[in-house]
Amino acid sequence: MTFEEIIGILAGVLTTVAVLPQIIKAIKTREVEDVSPYMFIILCCGVGLWTVYGILKEDWPIIVTNGISFVLNSIMLYIVIGNKD
Repeated sequence: MTFEEIIGILAGVLTTVAVLPQIIKAIKTREVEDVSPYMFIILCCGVGLWTVYGILKEDWPIIVTNGISFVLNSIMLYIVIGNKD
């Protein structure tokens, strides 16, 4: 494994798990009034496109980390939209 691959994997893992505290807090408290659904829509589009890019380049770290990030951000978006009145 090259230094560049290690940096790429580490960056992908960190950006993927960054949303976990927000998801956990939203599930525990059910308070999402101050969370913007638009931000998560844009973020899902971005990581979705990164996943497609990874597929086109056959780059597994990009595919895996952004694919997981897409799922996690979609969960958060579902929680936000589901709790809006």
